Amino acid sequence: MVTLEELKAVFKPKLKPIIWKEDNLDLLDQSALPFQTIYITVKTPEEVAKAIKLMQVRGAPAIGITAGYGMVLALISAKPNTLNEAIEELVKAKQIMDQARPTAVNLSWATSRMLNFAKKKIEEGEAKSVRELIQLMKEEANRIYEEELEAELKIGMYGLEKINDGDTILTQCNAGGLATGTGLGTALAPVKLAHYLGMKVSVIAPETRPWLQGSRLTVYELMAEGIPVTLITDTAIGLVMYKNMVNSVMVGADRILKDGHVFNKIGTFKEAVISHELGIPFYALAPSSSFDLKSKVDEIKIEERDPNEVRTIRGIPIVPENVKVYNPVFDITPPKYITALITEKGVIYPPFEKNIPKMIGL
Repeated sequence: MVTLEELKAVFKPKLKPIIWKEDNLDLLDQSALPFQTIYITVKTPEEVAKAIKLMQVRGAPAIGITAGYGMVLALISAKPNTLNEAIEELVKAKQIMDQARPTAVNLSWATSRMLNFAKKKIEEGEAKSVRELIQLMKEEANRIYEEELEAELKIGMYGLEKINDGDTILTQCNAGGLATGTGLGTALAPVKLAHYLGMKVSVIAPETRPWLQGSRLTVYELMAEGIPVTLITDTAIGLVMYKNMVNSVMVGADRILKDGHVFNKIGTFKEAVISHELGIPFYALAPSSSFDLKSKVDEIKIEERDPNEVRTIRGIPIVPENVKVYNPVFDITPPKYITALITEKGVIYPPFEKNIPKMIGL
């Protein structure tokens, strides 16, 4: 098995989706890819929430990192005079950002972590002024980023065990470095690391309607890394697997429940069912911050987005005006269709209800 230190040595990201600049945050505008590489600068929680809602930054881990820095920006932009006012601003910022994408658990996880961190540092007397609190919170936001990268390297390390030289992996949406903010990714981490280590690997990427994250982002990201990738329509998934063109399926996850239900980009469930029917291994890869051990499956709100995302492509109408549209962003994959969950703490096999709490330790 390849060691973590060996993987750190070979990992050289070509993309930097999130850049912190001490008093503002530069985000690679993923809504403009692949035709334009544009960075937007955000300076307030409202601007962070807008960037998340407009999917200029997207992917659960990247949203979490961005929200962590967003809590720092709340204090920098509001300029509170007292520590009590600082906590009030942080509470307000958390409410603003949490509403941007409620299904992605990393968002509220990051804002809660930053708020609790601030309260703790004030209570312990480590932050005696707003200035000191801001500095401490910058360090904590940086830790969220570094922990995410470390987790992805470990996810990649465990995922490598499931890849053989010459394999072709089917994925869904974009769960690479663009989605996580680090340049590595979750579902694409084993693929990228295998490539860096000299293995011959390739990817089949479905387009992922209606935002086309597969064609716009996954293809862009893999081509930038020099990894062979083939784009297919979402409707070609079944045939591709039936024709034995896929060795395994690796997808990310926006939320994983205690019993193993996986909430991920719409289309994931279909891949899992077909994989199960054809005997193809299906893996969901995610850091422990994406696990929700408290909620039940029917308690999770499935986010629905603007119907015009389906009625149009880049603003151009493709259907009769005002046709009724159902546009869910996520779907739910039951545990019986999942071969294993791959996390930074190891590979989790069924029975998930027993093994997830044991492995994740939350």
